[in-house]
Amino acid sequence: MTPGHYMLWAVIYFACLCSASLANNPRVNFREKEKKILDQILGQGKYDARIRPSGINGTDGACTVNVNMFLRSISKIDDYKMEYSVQLTFREQWLDERLKFDDIGGRLKYLTLTEANRVWMPDLFFSNEKEGHFHNIIMPNVYIRIFPYGSVLYSIRISLTLACPMNLKLYPLDRQICSLRMASYGWTTADLVFLWKEGDPVQVVKNLHLPRFTLEKFLTDYCNSKTNTGEYSCLKVDLLFKREFSYYLIQIYTPCCMLVIVSWVSFWLDQGAVPARVSLGVTTLLTMATQTSGINASLPPVSYTKAIDVWTGVCLTFVFGALLEFALVNYASRSADRAADIHRETMKKKRRELEQKPLVRHPGDPLALEKLRQCEVHMQPPKRQSCCKTWLSRLPTRQCSRSKRIDVISRITFPLVFALFNLVYWSTYLFREEEDQ
Repeated sequence: MTPGHYMLWAVIYFACLCSASLANNPRVNFREKEKKILDQILGQGKYDARIRPSGINGTDGACTVNVNMFLRSISKIDDYKMEYSVQLTFREQWLDERLKFDDIGGRLKYLTLTEANRVWMPDLFFSNEKEGHFHNIIMPNVYIRIFPYGSVLYSIRISLTLACPMNLKLYPLDRQICSLRMASYGWTTADLVFLWKEGDPVQVVKNLHLPRFTLEKFLTDYCNSKTNTGEYSCLKVDLLFKREFSYYLIQIYTPCCMLVIVSWVSFWLDQGAVPARVSLGVTTLLTMATQTSGINASLPPVSYTKAIDVWTGVCLTFVFGALLEFALVNYASRSADRAADIHRETMKKKRRELEQKPLVRHPGDPLALEKLRQCEVHMQPPKRQSCCKTWLSRLPTRQCSRSKRIDVISRITFPLVFALFNLVYWSTYLFREEEDQ
């Protein structure tokens, strides 16, 4: 045989070997295997989703469910309704030995379901929930994974509005603790126990942004509750929020402080400028009242005094005090005018009497001596005063200048008292904030 024939026989022999190998090792269709396994473990009459799984090692103990979650966003924290909204991915994992299956030599890691009613599910509910909904765009955001050793992982994305009772005594220098509580509705601890997953049970998205709060930290804990029907397993997450003070400093504290200072301008206006001083006092008072109403409109009516109530109340008192000060100045000015008119009339009468009597000095005449003594007093040169007496002499002391004296005293008293109030206010509430922290 020629070399060409040997080559041809070698090719034919190699082709036969390849065909025999393919016949002995057909390609495995894992999707078909998954369908057969699901039909095998979840088929009719083989699995009852109404029956809870057994305890550890097939005992009749309680079924243990490990819980963890991922906080995706916190959209709002409402002070008035005392609630907050959160979006999270919630996960539960438990062992159901009835769902064990062959993993085909480790090549089938898990089975995936999208229908939660096919397997038994824990009856967990959020005890402080007000509203909630699932996400179904584009498809329902839920899956169930069944692992070869019978472990079941349930994951779902949900949005919740939860109640958050708040203590607003230090508002807006406060910190608030909002809880997320999860409990079993019907199964007692003898049948179902919730546990936090070991390691990191709660994860928070990076760069979580809140409009007026900062999430300082969160704590996980247990909150089992006892009722007349038994004890129920409960988990909770405490979220500690710190209120951002910069917003309130710009929107509330600074405008109120400016209104108080503007009300002091009336102390420097002439006491005769009645329209200007009245307009300034009334305008600042109404603006301050409107500011206070706007602040209270965004807060719930509570029975205790808040830190912001103390601030707005004192600022409103200062503005009202400036308006009352002008009323006192106006009254003192009119009283002085009346006294001046009476004094002027008296002086006229005395002048007329002096004009009728000739100023002649008769020996032993006491009236003439007294008049002469008065003339000598008025003709004496003024004495030189010290610096302190000169400064004090600038303060009006006569009855006709009593109104000016009130204005001068108010220019000093009002700013000093307001500065003292600020010192006491900030030292008190900032110290209490540190104590709470």
